[in-house]
Amino acid sequence: MTDTAQHPDRNLALELVRVTEAGALAASRLVGRGDKEAADQAAVDAMRHMVGSVTMDGIVVIGEGEKDEAPMLFNGEEIGNGQPPQVDIAVDPLEGTTLTARGMPSALSVIALSERGSMFDPGPCVYMEKLAGGSDLVDLLDLDQAIGDVVRAVAQRRKIDVGDVTVVVLDRPRHEDGIAEIREAGARVRLISDGDVSAALLAVSDRSPVDLLWGVGGTPEGVISAAAIKCTGGHMVGRLWPRDDEERRAALDAGYDLDRQLTVDDLVASDDCFFSATGVTDGDVLQGVRFHGDYATTESLVMRSRSGTVRRVHARHDRRKLRAMAGVRFG
Repeated sequence: MTDTAQHPDRNLALELVRVTEAGALAASRLVGRGDKEAADQAAVDAMRHMVGSVTMDGIVVIGEGEKDEAPMLFNGEEIGNGQPPQVDIAVDPLEGTTLTARGMPSALSVIALSERGSMFDPGPCVYMEKLAGGSDLVDLLDLDQAIGDVVRAVAQRRKIDVGDVTVVVLDRPRHEDGIAEIREAGARVRLISDGDVSAALLAVSDRSPVDLLWGVGGTPEGVISAAAIKCTGGHMVGRLWPRDDEERRAALDAGYDLDRQLTVDDLVASDDCFFSATGVTDGDVLQGVRFHGDYATTESLVMRSRSGTVRRVHARHDRRKLRAMAGVRFG
């Protein structure tokens, strides 16, 4: 890549990990405190402080919402130090605010980045249908097929009994019929209360007991998951899911095709994207923040699609430096 004003020419994920570490460290002080808004705000504040130091000219495509609702990390905000490369950014300072507030597993601080103009903007659509699985299942991932039929096809493809297929699904009333269909096919359902980015990572991993992610979840999480999947392998399809007639009309008026199944390349068009996630609470993908008196430890997943590198970063953060980095206080 020769045009450094347009294209990243270094592994920005190694700089972005400092951003997700900051978000995770700040949010971790509110784990189990029952206040998801405070936990989210702590992560936003810390991440916004740290991301300003990254050498990039970034625009938030997927953020905390519109400017009036989110004073920081809002959609359209320019972040970074303003120097090249020019990039799109998707950020979820705290994926799993309820998980954090309740002290439950699998809360993450997440950021993804790709070349300018390459990230899908979902417009008015807050939710999308999703179906994700490993790279050997690419041709089987079809939202027009009944989920029970997909489950049976996965079992046949992987030469396993259908009873050994596990599908992770958000525990929501809208999924009751699909959950029943999966179980009628003979497969297992793993219900989660929140956190479908980490669930998508489980679904595409060849080291996980999960075979598929299925259901309707957040569109922002879908774009972030697509960036991660482009880095780590696997596949996902998504389709915009308007919540009501007003949102459907707004999407159609804006030119969105609500029948189209979006691939990871539709959601993140760039072949050079970056992903970083740091655990807030312990989960299947990452260990959460641990405090040890004079220091804290974090575990992060750092990936780049162009090089195919996937790193686990275990970091120790000195107590005296944490407040300057992320506003984190001990005790």
